[in-house]
Parts: sequence; structure tokens; C-alpha cells
Amino acid sequence: MPDGVLSAPVLISGALVSTALLVVATRRLDFERIPQAAVLAAAFFIASLLSVPVGPSSVHLILNGLMGIILGWSAVPAILVALVMQAVFFGYGGLLVLGVNTLNIALPALICGLLFAPALRQANGKNTLYLGALCGGLGVILTGLMVSLSLGLSGPDFLPAAKIMLATYTPLVLAEAAVTGFTLAFIIKVAPELIRVQE
Repeated sequence: MPDGVLSAPVLISGALVSTALLVVATRRLDFERIPQAAVLAAAFFIASLLSVPVGPSSVHLILNGLMGIILGWSAVPAILVALVMQAVFFGYGGLLVLGVNTLNIALPALICGLLFAPALRQANGKNTLYLGALCGGLGVILTGLMVSLSLGLSGPDFLPAAKIMLATYTPLVLAEAAVTGFTLAFIIKVAPELIRVQE
């Protein structure tokens, strides 16, 4: 979401909640997860450069469901670092909306990790693919709802844009579900210890 779109209360609230999440995440930081966090932050960063036009907007893979499953709380700083790099190097989003953007992506990542990691650790066969797909799809749906809510709370003039933004996330749900499902099914086969059960 670019600078100058959201109202001051939304920007301040997003920054405060993101800061609180970051404080908790750094206290729970598992230093053994730093290599995975770096790889997934880089994947998130690169995926954001490959945007696909959908109607009046464009979408790109978010990978927050995957990050929540593998990284747990470490997903929060990983997402923040990737968003800072996007803002600094390419002007995506912007530093002013960094708190809101981090919240809109990181909170769904944490929710997906909490909901799906325990089940994925026990799953086998096609169940891993289905659970992974649900996780990826849910991450996008939650992010889409939060982005739309951020716009809607910024004033009635932004309600049409919020509805359009939510609609553009629909095809992304399918793509993200497929990518996350197949990725997690592969990870369960070759390195199941990467699935992070949050405490």
C-alpha cells in the first residue's frame, strides 16, 4: 500500500501493533531459524517484484502462510526486512505505511502458523498438500481483508477502492494455495523438521 493513502489513525495504529509484534518476535527469536528467515525474506522480496495486473490493480505472491508455518514468530522480522528493502530500493509501499503493511502481512502469517503447523506435522500424503493449500489461501484472504479494512477505515472515499482491492486478491488466493501446498508437501517429505510449531 503506497504512502499518502491511509489516514493518520490507521498509520499510527498499524505502526504501534507492528512494533508490539516485533518486540514479541525478537524476544522469541530462534537463532537457528535465521538462515530460513533470510531465504524466505528473499523469496518474498523477489516474488513482490513479479506483479500481475488484475483489473485496475496488480497482485503478487505474498508467501505469508508459508513463512508463518516455517518461521513462526521469526516471520515478523523477516517480513519487515523484506518490506523495508522494497521501500528503499524500489519505492514499493513506502516507509510511512511500513507499520500497516507489516501488520497486514505478518499477522496472517502468525495466524496461519498457529492454525496449520500442528496439523501439518501430523499429516501425510495428499493431506499435506491440502492443508498447505488451505494455509496459503487463508494467508492471502486474511491479508486482503486487512488491506481492505485499512483502506475502509481511512475514510468513506476509500470504500470503493477497498472493495476493488479485495476482489483483486481472489485469483491470488488460488495461486498462493497452489504454491504453498506443493512447497509444504515437498518440505514434509524431505525436511519435516522445518515445520515450525509455535509456542
